[in-house]
Amino acid sequence: MIHGTGVDIVDISRFQRFVTENNTALLERVFTRRELDYCSGKKHSAQHFALRFAAKEAFLKALGTGLRGGLSWQHMEIVNDRLGKPEMLLAGKAAELFAEAGLQKIFLSLSHDGNMAVAMLVLEK
Repeated sequence: MIHGTGVDIVDISRFQRFVTENNTALLERVFTRRELDYCSGKKHSAQHFALRFAAKEAFLKALGTGLRGGLSWQHMEIVNDRLGKPEMLLAGKAAELFAEAGLQKIFLSLSHDGNMAVAMLVLEK
């Protein structure tokens, strides 16, 4: 049974500005150490940051809570499985809310074209 869906689209140039200006404070607030290491190691790092941000926004929309009540960007992490498929890992308040809602599975898809990054996410009970 589907609990919620979320979609978010992000202009990659916004994250290119953060990377170019070396805005580490913002990047460290939004992304986990593993995400920072992964994205920073990519040729088009802004694209990877934008995709992960879109995924986190899509999760908040699907959950229906927004970023409040102790929920942090750091509680959501996007990783890739051994085949490169993106997956969302939850910690802290995000994991608590996920469990409290009786949720079992997160389906995540990321894509980009031109200067846009999009994430689509489904939460399943």
